[in-house]
Amino acid sequence: MSTGLAKWAGELAKGVHGFWEKGRWTPLAISARHRAKIRKETLLAGGEWPYDAPRKPERTKMKGHKVDREAALKRARTVELMEKMPQMLADMKKRRWERKLTEKK
Repeated sequence: MSTGLAKWAGELAKGVHGFWEKGRWTPLAISARHRAKIRKETLLAGGEWPYDAPRKPERTKMKGHKVDREAALKRARTVELMEKMPQMLADMKKRRWERKLTEKK
């Protein structure tokens, strides 16, 4: 443990950037620049730095226009529906014919 880390270990254990105390936010007594210097010294000396904040997952959303990304999906869906079209038309005609027969009674 470097001397700076030993000196400020209690303060760094309170939180990465600060902490809540009695209902109010309290920043650390050590500046961000000094904290970064101590962190760098510790890591260069081969030590471990347990005070980093947990990282958020990386953003996986693609950039660009949605219409460009989904165009291929729409074309594939259209091909599937066109293959089913004769059966769909036959079913529709059958339903219409059955409805017409029930209305006559």
